[in-house]
Amino acid sequence: MSAPGATTYREALRAAHREALQRDPRVFVMGEDVGRYGGAYAVTRGLLAEFGPERIRDTPLSESVFVGAGIGAAIGGMRPIVEVMTCNFALLALDQIVNNAATLRHMSGGQLGVPLVIRMATGAGRQVAAQHSHSFEGWFAHIPGIKVLVPATLEDARGMLWTALQDPDPVLICEHATLYNASGELAPNAGAVEIDRAAIRRAGQDLSVITYGGSLAKVLAAAAELDREGISAEVLDLRTLRPLDDRTILESVRRTRRALIVDEGWRSGSISAEISARLMESGFFDLDAPVARVCSLEVPVPYPHHLEEACLPQVEGIVRAAKESLGHG
Repeated sequence: MSAPGATTYREALRAAHREALQRDPRVFVMGEDVGRYGGAYAVTRGLLAEFGPERIRDTPLSESVFVGAGIGAAIGGMRPIVEVMTCNFALLALDQIVNNAATLRHMSGGQLGVPLVIRMATGAGRQVAAQHSHSFEGWFAHIPGIKVLVPATLEDARGMLWTALQDPDPVLICEHATLYNASGELAPNAGAVEIDRAAIRRAGQDLSVITYGGSLAKVLAAAAELDREGISAEVLDLRTLRPLDDRTILESVRRTRRALIVDEGWRSGSISAEISARLMESGFFDLDAPVARVCSLEVPVPYPHHLEEACLPQVEGIVRAAKESLGHG
């Protein structure tokens, strides 16, 4: 429960579900424990009593089956929201997501769309070990035919779901698991938000720090620390990993002439690698320094707290990388 006057990320997501269920009778929620238990992260708690078992459906522990059922329902005219507990478990449904949801519009010559929303938790920081802690949103962003959203703020947690439900094609929403208890003020009239543009969360002029999801708070803390040392960092929240908002990224780097990408995924083949390549292709002559990256160490995320902390991007490392990019290292 949030403090009086405040809303948590979890409550913002729940409000978005409630609104979607109220507004469109085609919307239903499906997944493991989303009904009686209220979801692995309590996002759907209370919705079974409010909307009934026809619209809040518990499923067996079979990700491939219930994601496939969601694809079928979407083709049949429904607007399913499928909850997969973590992105690690989503790999069990990878065939359904990659070979069916993402491809059917193209394979049918545009005749068949799959308006499906799949929600999943992602990321580390809670000591639940490797099989519950990885960040695979960058993998999914590799796949044409789907959109990948990464809400980092209360406004986006509240508003992205409704926009995703309006999309005629599959949308994945990857929610960093450490954000569910994040709280703050949310406007009473908060609603749908655009999902096509990145956002400048802090203006700056010396360096662009590009990030998303659970790393945004760390980057903002690093930017505040850099500011105390006279370094003005611009913080860019990607919000959507596929399609990437190249224009906002390039405009920011053209202003600051330096780029640092902070990505909780592994460095090799990551979304940070993709962004770095695009900056090389389209913004090389705007750069005064090589593109820098802070990523997770390339090991399965460990269970012990001190090792998990050491494995992930942290404020200290972001500050150090920013200074090195500016020649202050």
